[in-house]
Amino acid sequence: MSDSYPPYGGQPDPNAGGWGTPPGSPVGPMPPGSPVGQPMPHGSPAGQSGYPSPYGTPVPPPPPPYGAPPPQKSKNGLWLGLGIGAAVMAVLVACGGTIGYFMLSADDEDNPTPVASGSSSPSAAAPQTSESPSAAPPPVDEEQPDNNNAITARSSSDLSAVCDGNPVLNAAPYTSAKSAKVYTFANSPDRPESWLSKSVGYNKPYYAKVADWSKVSVVGCLTFEEGSEGEPRKCDYKDSDDKKITVDYVSARYTLTFHNAKTGEKIGDGGRINAPAIRCPSFISYNKSTMKAYASPDDGAIELALDKFTS
Repeated sequence: MSDSYPPYGGQPDPNAGGWGTPPGSPVGPMPPGSPVGQPMPHGSPAGQSGYPSPYGTPVPPPPPPYGAPPPQKSKNGLWLGLGIGAAVMAVLVACGGTIGYFMLSADDEDNPTPVASGSSSPSAAAPQTSESPSAAPPPVDEEQPDNNNAITARSSSDLSAVCDGNPVLNAAPYTSAKSAKVYTFANSPDRPESWLSKSVGYNKPYYAKVADWSKVSVVGCLTFEEGSEGEPRKCDYKDSDDKKITVDYVSARYTLTFHNAKTGEKIGDGGRINAPAIRCPSFISYNKSTMKAYASPDDGAIELALDKFTS
């Protein structure tokens, strides 16, 4: 410690210290205007040198200028959200395609039959090879004739229309002669377009009752042969007025043909069938203008022809 001397040889002041802080003053900086000896409050903005700042209290920095961009934020959250959304959409598309595929497959099963030729591109469910044939169009029903004169039968007698060339739409389908049910009809020289039933073979497989007309698939037509009349037989009767009359009973010949009832197509020949006038019948139908009556085709000959056709 150095000694202090008064200037110019004076005596030192016993109360004066060195160049430090006066006795009793607190250590540390003093804020402006603070009385000597009072400590600065904690957290005061005074400098670290221990003396008050000559420029006063520090001022905070000014705000940024207009249009200054906000601080950039991280885009990690945005990319993460987009990735999750894309994954969800992919799952939904895959599920929708799978459901649509099974629905179409179910429709195809319901629909085992193909409508259009096969597609040129193979299907994932049933791939086609070069050896696989393309889908064929649905078969045409050959039993359904394209004929404006085709009729719908309502009774056994309606099947006689087949002999005039008119198919019967609701007749039984024809598969074979052996299993067929057969009706036969014959016309008359006086009325060629009028067909009367000729039932034979009551104990035979081809016989069909009147009520079973819907089971009939074959119609036999006995057509009168023009110019086949024989020498008439004279038969005496009494008419409704009890008057005696004579009727010429005439023999003739018929031609038997077999037809598919549903299409009208000719499927067989039964040959010639005689209509003999051997004896005068007990009851007879005759033409009043000609006084003629024609014999009916022979039942035995018809039955024999049916046996041969269905055997």
